[in-house]
Amino acid sequence: MTIATGERLPDVKVKLVTPDDITEVNTADYFADKKVVLFGVPGAFTPTCSNNHLPGYLENAETILGRGIDEIAVIAVNDPFVMRAWARFTGGEGKITFIADGSAVFAKAAGLDLDMSAGGMGLRCKRFSMVVDKGVVSAVNVEGTPGQAVDSGAARMLEQL
Repeated sequence: MTIATGERLPDVKVKLVTPDDITEVNTADYFADKKVVLFGVPGAFTPTCSNNHLPGYLENAETILGRGIDEIAVIAVNDPFVMRAWARFTGGEGKITFIADGSAVFAKAAGLDLDMSAGGMGLRCKRFSMVVDKGVVSAVNVEGTPGQAVDSGAARMLEQL
């Protein structure tokens, strides 16, 4: 079942990627004391993720942060080294927090897992966005159309903030 508004984020371990380090964190601890816009993508370097989804959040980062958000974070079912390379390649390093969910532990626990085996991508994360306020989801958007970033994009998130 997909995580819903009013529910607490699942408490799982993921990898937080920074320019200098890769740190394992518990999601319950990491999101406990801040208000975060978290968006998820099926994979770093994939066309929609790199050309549509992430750029919208980068372009609107100041506006989003100006609306009472402490941090913007992206999560994908990729290893932390790929996430670091994607952060550097896209210019997102230092602007958005990149989180690696390499084994889809978060995606599965939140009901946001997506089997993309038919396309050779294996288990991935659905494209989504949410507002997480002190560990509790206050808004959630799961993309309805594959290959698009409309329902979960930055413009939609700005409407909700």
